[in-house]
Amino acid sequence: MISIPVHTLNDGTAIPAIGLGTWPLDDAQAEQAVRSALDLGYRLFDTATNYRNETGVGLGMARSGVPREEIVVTTKLPGRHHGYEQTLASFEKSRRRLGVEYVDLYLIHWPLPRLGKYVDSWRAMIKLREEGLVRSIGVSNFTAGHIERLEKETGVLPCVNQIEMHPYFAQRELRAFHDGKGILTESWSPLGRGTRLLDDPVIASVAEAHGVTPAQIVLRWHTQLGAVPVPKAADPDHRRENLDTFGFALGQAQLRAIADRAHRRIGGDPEVHEEF
Repeated sequence: MISIPVHTLNDGTAIPAIGLGTWPLDDAQAEQAVRSALDLGYRLFDTATNYRNETGVGLGMARSGVPREEIVVTTKLPGRHHGYEQTLASFEKSRRRLGVEYVDLYLIHWPLPRLGKYVDSWRAMIKLREEGLVRSIGVSNFTAGHIERLEKETGVLPCVNQIEMHPYFAQRELRAFHDGKGILTESWSPLGRGTRLLDDPVIASVAEAHGVTPAQIVLRWHTQLGAVPVPKAADPDHRRENLDTFGFALGQAQLRAIADRAHRRIGGDPEVHEEF
């Protein structure tokens, strides 16, 4: 079983340096994937209310035989449940679907600034953490401005901001902001889903030099930058390959070359994207 380094969050809890994403797996697929991944050494799992597979993720955890305290499970609040009371109710439904006494990391999935309720949801999440129902709280797809508003109005910073990040969209400015605030960057679509990133000749050349695959090179790029990637992998061989990224190190020139390309988003712009 592969050993995974950990990061300490700004609230003192720990999170593995790589995780398993579960979108768009259904419940049955998610259960199988989580159980298989736990056997390989994964301990961080990422789901959301809108993924509609929290039940499967929870069953995979429960039926794995791995002690609950070794597992870090993340789920996310959907846009339709923004607001203080709505967040508390939505969380309880997520917790029950997962079948757990507590959730390790709870995130606001998108800020939805036009709706204007994400601070209310944040206050509810602070309450959940104070009550011990959530170990750590964070956000997803938030800009620096959104996070500054949370800090100004509540005095509480997120532990994590899970954002689109890959060599086509390296997020240098936002990562620098996170570093200055002590916020961990998590990467969704870390392998550039839907692009030809893994066919890139520069990445292929670096992979050949290290005797690994292009996916391993890209994931190592994330981890060496201090980000935590959460790639989805339905194939067991890909899950094993993705996890095995800590036995080599990229040089500074290689790190620069990997992200030295035209940048573009895959997903929505948090200032205007709405996902309910």
